[in-house]
Amino acid sequence: MTREEVLGIVKEKNISFIRLMFTDLAGIPKNVEIPAEELENALENGVYFDGSSVDGFVGIEESDLILKPDLDTFTILPWTFEENRHTARFICDVYTPSGEPFRGDPRYVLRKTLKKARDMGFTDFKVGPEMEFFIFKEKANEPTTEIIDTGGYFDLLPVDKGERVRQDIVIALKEMGFNIEAAHHEVAPSQHEIDFRYGPALSVADNVITLKLVAKTIAIANGLVANFMPKPIFGVNGSGMHVHMSLFKGEENAFYEEGGIYGGISQTMLYFIGGILKHIRALTAITNPTVNSYKRLVPHYEAPTNACWATNNRSALIRVPAARGKGTRIELRNPDPSANPYLAFAAILAAGLDGIENKITPPNPVNKVNTYDLSDEEMKELGIIPLPATLEEALLELEKDDVIKETLGEHVYNMFTTIKWAEWREYNMIVHDWEIAKYCRI
Repeated sequence: MTREEVLGIVKEKNISFIRLMFTDLAGIPKNVEIPAEELENALENGVYFDGSSVDGFVGIEESDLILKPDLDTFTILPWTFEENRHTARFICDVYTPSGEPFRGDPRYVLRKTLKKARDMGFTDFKVGPEMEFFIFKEKANEPTTEIIDTGGYFDLLPVDKGERVRQDIVIALKEMGFNIEAAHHEVAPSQHEIDFRYGPALSVADNVITLKLVAKTIAIANGLVANFMPKPIFGVNGSGMHVHMSLFKGEENAFYEEGGIYGGISQTMLYFIGGILKHIRALTAITNPTVNSYKRLVPHYEAPTNACWATNNRSALIRVPAARGKGTRIELRNPDPSANPYLAFAAILAAGLDGIENKITPPNPVNKVNTYDLSDEEMKELGIIPLPATLEEALLELEKDDVIKETLGEHVYNMFTTIKWAEWREYNMIVHDWEIAKYCRI
């Protein structure tokens, strides 16, 4: 859209408020709200805000930062019409007062990495995440993990509150311009999945943030809680954010090669896979950035535990679905919805590009083996390494990986790891319910 088109819609739809959104390093959406009559000035000059109040941004001695709205992200929030407080939003890029992109902005990190791909001749990095989440009951305005159904994968349930909420989320997203491809019940009780169309990584990262905001908002309106924790309930499947991805050169999918191995896999795709496998132990700190993330990455719950690839084996870390031609793609199965999508997509892309630059050939695919059942000796023979088992282990791997560190940049790397090491220390100091139950009779 042009600025004039946006201003025309705001006037026509009687929009009263504008939310200028951005995310912190954890991927938590933040916003500055302005009256609609201030929009023209915001589009021209941006809006100043206190960056020192945002975790991981800047210190109090350099607090001024500027939000500049991205016109392509303009959309109206449909639920605000019911409240008669008509509101639209933009997702913003963050700048310094000198007019330079702020190096701590997660959106900048992804933009920078996409530029590197373009410099290598790739015109687009397309991704399609599968967003899984739970819908739980809420009690006295406090979140719980109390389920509201006992459904399973693809179950067609009698219409219940969870199913209605999922439909309401999809309706709202469609009104906001999303192309929803599928929505269904997932494996665990009260667990759901919404998939939107494959597209350019930056706009899809924006969509991930928006989907989480919409899901949480509509759940609250229905007296429920949308929970994107990777593993909120012991003993059932956790929530993943499987990421499908392809590199393009113009209209051509660089991952497809007619006559290539396995029905059309290109050498470019093989090198990209090799790069991800080389960097996966450090990459996991970004794609699985919470203590809770590693309670999902355990055997037999449809989450990967070992770094290997396959053409159709869902126990593998990387799966190559059967589609070929423009649909040829990689599915990376370890990311979860607690990840900041801008940082996650940037780190994944950087790892794959390193594989292409340095011609990193992956081990052979593991197609007919349940990787959960492999012994240490069998894994060694197949060239398979385990994923990190804890956030601590992942952070230690990140410290050693110059490619991922350079992708994040010095500011984001230092702030991100400071925050995450603090989380790990806090987790280790807190006494948990399991410990009380296990050791109270000692």
